[in-house]
Amino acid sequence: MKVLVVPVTPFQQNCSVLVCEETLRAAVVDPGGDLDRIEAALTAQGARLEKVLLTHGHIDHCGQAGVFAQRHGVPIEGPHEEDRFWIAQVGEQGQMFGMRGAASFEPDRWLVDGDTVSFGRQTLEVLHTPGHTPGHVVFFHRKLRVAIVGDVLFQGSIGRTDFPRGDHATLIASITQKLWPLGNDVTFVPGHGPVSTFGDERAGNPFVGDAVTGRDG
Repeated sequence: MKVLVVPVTPFQQNCSVLVCEETLRAAVVDPGGDLDRIEAALTAQGARLEKVLLTHGHIDHCGQAGVFAQRHGVPIEGPHEEDRFWIAQVGEQGQMFGMRGAASFEPDRWLVDGDTVSFGRQTLEVLHTPGHTPGHVVFFHRKLRVAIVGDVLFQGSIGRTDFPRGDHATLIASITQKLWPLGNDVTFVPGHGPVSTFGDERAGNPFVGDAVTGRDG
């Protein structure tokens, strides 16, 4: 599986284009906007979109997900249904932030912890990781040791928890109890900024590093 990161929207959100190299079928994670950039990435790979996946309901991650999925005639899977209230106000948020084309939608499948999603011959595990939003999920490819973590964790930082129904303690628990056990060797693509590894964040992240949480790596 090939992972291409395409920054989109004024928030420079990392949209991930996942391509099954055996079948040239693709899944796009968090197509928040700038759909032309995402389309160009798919075309460059000669890939056909099979599915849209969402980590959570914030506008920079899902503002144009409904439009994109409808254009390609593919389903939307994710996030967890606890983020329904966020998706319901995407259109209103689009007007607020001046993001044209943002519109609310209904995912074809809400996800829960322990689910899997698939495209081509690839399978991703789903982890429910609330804290940034109540319905946030992470997608994990166990064989490749790659996780798409949305706004849960960043290089040197963590997701904000000052939005409605965000919770700092819950976010820390999601990171330390759901992500760290996957292994220090896991490379993760965050919702913003550069990629990193869980091991590097455990070693030096000032919010969830082992020195802060008291965990033993």
